[in-house]
Amino acid sequence: MASLVNLLPIVLMFAIFYFLLIRPQQKRQRAVQQMQANLQKGDKIVTIGGLHGIIDSLDENKVVIRAGDGTRLTYDRSAVREVVTENK
Repeated sequence: MASLVNLLPIVLMFAIFYFLLIRPQQKRQRAVQQMQANLQKGDKIVTIGGLHGIIDSLDENKVVIRAGDGTRLTYDRSAVREVVTENK
């Protein structure tokens, strides 16, 4: 019985840690993976490096981004941070 009482604070701390840190991070990671899987030609995007551009073409692992001056840059699909909506 005494060992259960000693174990309870550790279990409680793990549960709090899970719900405050691990679970929200997993949700964010799933949302980013879904966004990257749903990229389409013509989407306005921002890369993790801060480059703003429009997707010119894409395949399974790479995207070609057309920058403001017309240059085309090839990035890994995982380098896309967000798709910019018209409301921003």
